[in-house]
Amino acid sequence: MSITASAVLVEMNINIWAANKLDHSTTDKVLYDNNATADSGRFHKNLMAGTRARKDIADYVTSFRTWHLKNTLPWADRGCRLLPTSMFMEYKQASDCRRDTFNNMVDAFVVDYPALVQVANNYLGTLFDAGDYPTADEVRDKFGFRRVISPVPESGDFRLDIATTELDEVRAEYEQAFDTRLGDAMKEPWDRLHKVLTSISSRLEGTTEDNETSKRYYSSLVTNATDLCGMLTHLNITKDPKLEEARRQLELTMSGVSIEGVKRDFSTRKDLKSDVDNILKQFDW
Repeated sequence: MSITASAVLVEMNINIWAANKLDHSTTDKVLYDNNATADSGRFHKNLMAGTRARKDIADYVTSFRTWHLKNTLPWADRGCRLLPTSMFMEYKQASDCRRDTFNNMVDAFVVDYPALVQVANNYLGTLFDAGDYPTADEVRDKFGFRRVISPVPESGDFRLDIATTELDEVRAEYEQAFDTRLGDAMKEPWDRLHKVLTSISSRLEGTTEDNETSKRYYSSLVTNATDLCGMLTHLNITKDPKLEEARRQLELTMSGVSIEGVKRDFSTRKDLKSDVDNILKQFDW
């Protein structure tokens, strides 16, 4: 099934400065003092010791990447991922906003960089070496954001000046790889759905009529499921009827369910587990 109209490819790369440095002399001393061999370990200095500024950027990038993975499907082993066209504008606007936040954080970090180096000097003590530190301009170049959106190529779009036999072989290899990648991409929505269902079922295992249940139920028990139902309407790029049916059943199951009801009402917990288990039994996961 062609997905060229239902998805595009997104490649996103975000670079950050590692801000650490292998300290050879300290490493040698630690190994010598402990009578250890050379492959026992290495000592890396945190060049931004005493400040969270760089760590805050790294944490933001981690959340950015997590958001990117949540809203796309796997395609290449590393690099491009599938973005449903139904989510294109929402994704682009949100990623633009996140990109701008990232760039603003980096710009502020570079402005404060000289002061941050002095803070590190105070924290590193005799480990501090001014020669370990790049200039502010060099540091800015170590951060970067790159996003490329491209169409999903079709197998017939080979513009190669080679013999027909070889071209047919190349095309066949691509079609096989394409089918494999598409199969892997569509496995992820099923995996996400299965994870949510099994999590709910496991959490409600052993539920009793005792309102003072020893188990604690968090809002994510409900919100993870309802959020996924909305997401699956976009991620089902091949219009798999079984996936849509499973999604629809979960949506109906969660309709009217609140975490407050789960916490206080035994029948709500019992019915929810029964409905979820029934969905799990119906499909070949």
